[in-house]
Amino acid sequence: MRKTILLFALVSFVLSACGPKKEVLFNGKNLDGWVYFVAETVQDASAPAEPTFSVQDGALHVSGTPNGYIRTEKKYGDYVLHVAWRWTEGRADSGIFNRLQEGDKVWPTGIQMQMRERDFGFFFSGIPLEGVEGERSWRKPPLEEQDPEKADGEWNETVIVCKGGKISAIVNGELVNEAVAEATEGYIGFQSEGGPIEFRDIYLMSL
Repeated sequence: MRKTILLFALVSFVLSACGPKKEVLFNGKNLDGWVYFVAETVQDASAPAEPTFSVQDGALHVSGTPNGYIRTEKKYGDYVLHVAWRWTEGRADSGIFNRLQEGDKVWPTGIQMQMRERDFGFFFSGIPLEGVEGERSWRKPPLEEQDPEKADGEWNETVIVCKGGKISAIVNGELVNEAVAEATEGYIGFQSEGGPIEFRDIYLMSL
């Protein structure tokens, strides 16, 4: 508990700092600065961005079908990522990607903070995680069994800290998972898989 409080206090301090270190990734108006990948099947990547990814009332709306993701055009190294999100039609399946590597595909090579209800907070990774067994995928369970999500329809706040190979995920003030990976930079992305979800207030603070 003390570790969670101290980490969240540090992240809150970084996020509250003003100056040129803050970078807004989503402007709430359009998808400038973002690249999408969707597929009806793994072999067919011909589906258009809309209606899978769209801007609705200042939020990034993700329909959940077909499978795919939207990611930043740029790669990032060390940062604190802030994201607000909510389910719009009940809990389904989605994820927040960090350290996404080159080669868009379903499913991409990166570290996903899983948001599916039955394994919320897991790290599903295509990149080896320290101390976690795997061959093509590495799955690290969350630190606690009970997830800190708010009720459906309410906005949740997630902060993800990436520094060097270490990644920490904080949801509504609770440290849900942390790991060390081989990758130290990559794209940031949001998954379409399972059901509608919205994201907003997406920005970075550099470390």
